[in-house]
Amino acid sequence: MAKLNPKSIKRPLPYLLEAEWNDFKGVISLENLRKDCPCAECTGESIGNIVYSRPKEVKNEPGAFDLVNLKPIGNYAIAAAWANGHQTGIYTWEKFRLIFEKYNLDENSLMELAEKNKKNAKKIQLSVLK
Repeated sequence: MAKLNPKSIKRPLPYLLEAEWNDFKGVISLENLRKDCPCAECTGESIGNIVYSRPKEVKNEPGAFDLVNLKPIGNYAIAAAWANGHQTGIYTWEKFRLIFEKYNLDENSLMELAEKNKKNAKKIQLSVLK
């Protein structure tokens, strides 16, 4: 069985996360990591037939996709803290790996994402200059 926790996690650009395992290396957008948050607030919570909360859609609000911190939780998971204050998502290493396999970006997707982020950066600069 392959080791579940990655041997390295890096942030090559402000909107990307890269992780490497012995048998796999992937790059994903922070937006996808946030949208796959496994916490009860994001995924909803129910026990049997009783629904305590429904899943919430992650809104594109300031800081929603801006990762502030990743903190290991024992030997089994990693917790993410986001600039908008959301910090209840604990990603098991298995879930973390599945997210990387699901959303791994190829070269074309990386270029498209870079272009999108360049446009967004210009919008921010223009609104600050007004």
